[in-house]
Amino acid sequence: MRRLLSTVACVASLSLAAAGCAAWQAPADVSDAGLRDRAVKATKRDVRVSAAVLSADDSRRMLGVEVDRKRVQPVWIEVQNQTADPLWLLRPGTDPDYFSPLEIAWSVHMPLAEDANARIDEHLNKLGFKNPVLPDVTHAGLLFINPEHGVRLLNIDLLQRKALIPFSLFLSVPDDAGDERFAFSAYRYPDSAIKDRNTLAALRSELERLPCCATDPRGTAYGAPLNIIFVGESSDIGAALARRSYRRDMRPVDAVEQVFGRRPDIVGRKQSQAGAPATWVRAWLAPIRFEGRSVYLVQVGRPVGGRFAPPDATSVVLHEDVDEARNLLIQDMMYSGGLDKLGFVTGAGPASPTQPPTAFSGARYQSDGLRAVMFFATRPIGLSEVEFLDWEPYLDGRRSAARDGNDDARK
Repeated sequence: MRRLLSTVACVASLSLAAAGCAAWQAPADVSDAGLRDRAVKATKRDVRVSAAVLSADDSRRMLGVEVDRKRVQPVWIEVQNQTADPLWLLRPGTDPDYFSPLEIAWSVHMPLAEDANARIDEHLNKLGFKNPVLPDVTHAGLLFINPEHGVRLLNIDLLQRKALIPFSLFLSVPDDAGDERFAFSAYRYPDSAIKDRNTLAALRSELERLPCCATDPRGTAYGAPLNIIFVGESSDIGAALARRSYRRDMRPVDAVEQVFGRRPDIVGRKQSQAGAPATWVRAWLAPIRFEGRSVYLVQVGRPVGGRFAPPDATSVVLHEDVDEARNLLIQDMMYSGGLDKLGFVTGAGPASPTQPPTAFSGARYQSDGLRAVMFFATRPIGLSEVEFLDWEPYLDGRRSAARDGNDDARK
């Protein structure tokens, strides 16, 4: 009898679910007027783009499903093409791990509802951004990408005949407005505190005098080395990182590492499989400018185990080979299309494998003590166009991979 009642209840539940699914209809209100009103706009080479992040309410109203629960962030994009050529939006330039409309539709399919699921497919596919954008045509649609909080940097790469027209827009995320966890404001120095340097030789001298390592919040213990320097506009740097799957991701552990008396200004992490701890990039704005562009002192590292580290680890341990993390980031940026120049300077402090220093987190590491200095410009820049600076002779193998432990710059 108990088994019979259980079977009846199961059948009843499935019947109710199927009835609810069958009732799904495409929303009547798909207006983008509100998105258009708060969109960020830019114009370049006879092309005008507009973009806005959908709120959860926008998604429910326009899509009829709650895609935010799937960790997806829909973004509305409009392209006005006043050129003589068709334009193609390159979705991987916006997010290498973007979602197609039919992927999103499948994720919200319901059991025993073939007709309703077909309507969902048709509706979401219709709202997705369609290529190409023909000459003298204005076209709008949605892209489904991985979420970012607070403010997101959105790359829009439009392919023209034998040319790329790139845009980088900073968009507010409506659902995060007023949430202190996601508040973002760029750190600024007073003009009197900034050293302007207009020659590579003068810049190199300043970079070699920057702090070797992060410290703890009290400034009494050393953390991991600062082994990268970024030079460029924040939009160009952010665009290059985004094109290689780095996303803004500040966590409590990041605030422990401090430089210039403050926690990182920006933290990015590269997407890893199965949610494992990822390569991190922590950046602090330095009180230096080069030819009017910003300079960031950067710490890059990977966890022990890399992408095979446990995703539920309560604490992430720095992998001892910090040079490997540095070199992998260099190679990533070579493929980003935004790297203009590359050179190496001293300043991070060599750390011998036989006498590795210990960071305040307890991690030991080894390093050749060099910092990679990466100069960024507006994409696209090909691999063959990257200029290699004749600074520290790392690339031609004339520098040893490590120094004696007595050369530790922290002493």
